[in-house]
Amino acid sequence: MPELPEVETTVLDLRKKVLKRTFVDIWTDFKKMIKRPKSFQKFRKELIGKKVENVRRRAKNILIDISNDKTLLLHQKISGHTLVGRWELKKKQWVSKLPGPLLDDSKNRFLHLIFFLDNGKQLAISDPRKFAKAELWDRDELEKEFKNLGPEPLEDSFTFEEFKKSLKKRKKGKIKQVLMDQRIIAGIGNIYSDEILWDTRISPFKDINSLNDQELKNIYTSIKKILKKGIQLKGDSISDYRKIDGTKGGFQLWGKAYGREGKKCQRCRTIIKREKIGGRSAHFCPKCQS
Repeated sequence: MPELPEVETTVLDLRKKVLKRTFVDIWTDFKKMIKRPKSFQKFRKELIGKKVENVRRRAKNILIDISNDKTLLLHQKISGHTLVGRWELKKKQWVSKLPGPLLDDSKNRFLHLIFFLDNGKQLAISDPRKFAKAELWDRDELEKEFKNLGPEPLEDSFTFEEFKKSLKKRKKGKIKQVLMDQRIIAGIGNIYSDEILWDTRISPFKDINSLNDQELKNIYTSIKKILKKGIQLKGDSISDYRKIDGTKGGFQLWGKAYGREGKKCQRCRTIIKREKIGGRSAHFCPKCQS
């Protein structure tokens, strides 16, 4: 699932491509992707003719503010990603008009929701598993929906004291699971929790109640460091995620833990292990993170 760095990368790139553009039409072959309103026709009617005023992120959500005080929310879920390009329908298949990864990379061919823009380009969701969703909200109402989300870890207001205060919402739990809890911190998932814990030499199985103040400080520092690195490298494309031009991000070439099961730890040469925690995989070094 795209996490904070992937979504932030997408948002930053979308600002360059769709800001001030107007929606002229919308297409889908999977109406269940539209969660709010339930009617695709109403969704389409509400958006056509509206101009994009802002593109921003909250947690793992792409938020596109439009000109009638509404916000289009796009959540890419497990395997979805957002693209901007030019496609044409050929034999019931959308095909990129331009050469390159939008045409050649199979991950970019599962277009199920397309927004047509006034400059001839299209904003599209590619998702092989069809779990991505789109919702149209009154802006004020949407902000109320976010009240249970944890703080944004890259904002200046996310201080060490705020981090500790947020952790108190969970009285117990393995640190790996706590870092992925969106009520504690917004935007961290499987990939970056593994990398943060490898960076701090802390076991993903360690209970938060057993962590001392220095270990918490190390985690706090690493959260900011690793997420910023993820954004700098334009996200992790070890699986389905692609940037809006269809190209891969580069974090998977830098990562030290996630997806490296069976490979040597880059710090101590011990073999990286993968084990389950609450139904999710944890990649870690059994020596460094003992």
